[in-house]
Amino acid sequence: MRALSITKWLGALLVVAAALALLYAMARRHPEDLPWTALDLSAPIGAFTGRKLAGLAEDAPRCRALLAEAGVRFVALPSHRPSPHCGYNDGVRFAPGAGDARSIAYRSADLDISCAVAAALAVWEWRVVQPAALEAFGQRVAEIEHLGSYACRRLYGASEGRWSAHATADAVDIAAFVLEDGRRISVLGGWSGDADEARFLRAARDGACDLFATTLSPDYNAAHADHLHLDQAKRGAIGWRACR
Repeated sequence: MRALSITKWLGALLVVAAALALLYAMARRHPEDLPWTALDLSAPIGAFTGRKLAGLAEDAPRCRALLAEAGVRFVALPSHRPSPHCGYNDGVRFAPGAGDARSIAYRSADLDISCAVAAALAVWEWRVVQPAALEAFGQRVAEIEHLGSYACRRLYGASEGRWSAHATADAVDIAAFVLEDGRRISVLGGWSGDADEARFLRAARDGACDLFATTLSPDYNAAHADHLHLDQAKRGAIGWRACR
């Protein structure tokens, strides 16, 4: 009986050792797929990248440091708290022509967003949007058009009910993508239009689902017919993700 117990113990030990060896191998080849590795905005998207990006909402200094390390030029905004439900303490704005050789295509100077959203937008552009554009159109995106981020309002502009993620600059609405040759791919016109445009827009949406806590598209409802809603707002539940 004792020999049998020792055999079982040794067997379990071998299983644990094998699992640790596998994890070590994964860490060497794909560290972005492990939950405990440090987030690197320049690294490929891994299994836990979205969770790590969402966690930046709790650590603005680290978030800004990661943006700087990735080559993103930005301006840290002063705290803005006009009411208990609205405002932000971790706002940033992409600087004109921001970014390294990969660039940041959000050129509008009025895009005030939380740092966690900015970090996710950078990864989304580099790892999702640009590769999808090259595959669909053979060229890069020169500019990403948006409908804004911060707005002190409730969901859908209602007079009562839950406050929107826009009220804390934790959301951004993406309206269109302008290619290097000037061609404009809008969510409104392309979602159910040209096959290449529809494929590109869905690839952009699907990739955003891996990086943002909430991704909403025209497939969700009519209110989102002309934009992709991307947010990192907390919903009170660990691991909350919504993708439509």
